Amino acid sequence: MNNNQKLVVVTGGTGFIASHIISQLLQQNYRVRTTVRSLAKTDLVKTMLTNSGITDFTNLEFVPADLNADAHWDQVMNGATYVMSVASSTPTGEFADADAMTATAVNGVLRVLKFARDAQVKRVVLTSAYGAVGMGHDNSRTAPFTEKDWTNLDAANLDPYQRSKTMAEQAAWHFIETEGQGMEMAAINPVGVMGPVLASDYSHSNRQIQELLSGKVPAVPKIKSGYIDVRDVASLHLLAMTTPQAAGERFLATTGETLSMLDVANILRTAFPNYAKNLPRKTIPNFVLKIAAKFNPSLKMLATLTGNFADTSNKQAVKMLGWQPRSAKTAIIATAQSMIDLGIVTK
Repeated sequence: MNNNQKLVVVTGGTGFIASHIISQLLQQNYRVRTTVRSLAKTDLVKTMLTNSGITDFTNLEFVPADLNADAHWDQVMNGATYVMSVASSTPTGEFADADAMTATAVNGVLRVLKFARDAQVKRVVLTSAYGAVGMGHDNSRTAPFTEKDWTNLDAANLDPYQRSKTMAEQAAWHFIETEGQGMEMAAINPVGVMGPVLASDYSHSNRQIQELLSGKVPAVPKIKSGYIDVRDVASLHLLAMTTPQAAGERFLATTGETLSMLDVANILRTAFPNYAKNLPRKTIPNFVLKIAAKFNPSLKMLATLTGNFADTSNKQAVKMLGWQPRSAKTAIIATAQSMIDLGIVTK
């Protein structure tokens, strides 16, 4: 079967990662069916794809579907060979409590897997997160995190979002093992996702770049992180979808570099000198951030990350799939340039 005969379902078509996956699938002549919460969102998806270089939407189909309800999911999965399970709740979503966030994440993933299995889909590629790998560990660690690691759900300071991502991925693997009936799955666990923003409706992962360039951050927390270009996250999904030996595997989407937030600011300062005056040169003491987080809920996740060991390895994806990501610097600069080009950031 040629690519142009194979149908790939991509959930959450308006998402940052999903839009780049759809773009690459269309470029490789796959048929794509993507879900949106409302068909009113189709123009947004097409705008994003146009900004990625796609001009022909013949092989693209939209179906309204919500992770919180069964309606339309049988139609979504009908005839699909592969499924990219990308849609999920985000840290900026509104939930009654931490348990509600976890339940939404777990039930959404299981709903996609159940309907995919019933439609005899060959393989699902699940978009998980580094948050399911490297959280809640002893910071005396010196070895980079790998796909063998799991976030410690018993950690006292674990952020609810990281907990939800971990439990959702674990639930997915359990489903595949006990109820999958031979359906295959691979999981992608990206670190901080950067890269070209395709519309003004951008991802939460890019917000720090917008805030840094706009002068909204006078000083940055002492947090280290890995960064990866969204185009490489998308290509890793496609490799995991089609490479036989990827079935049953997790793949950390990371360059293997670890940068502080001050490193990110310095990269932007060098690349965009016209914005240099907006960019911070100082850090916030950990204790100050933790105190502030008690009064500002938006800082709670950041406070749990201060001082965390964050080194990661991409050897599995490189060796097994031949994946070669861009540098973190390239990804960060691409994020900023796209935001400037789209008018999201102004001087």
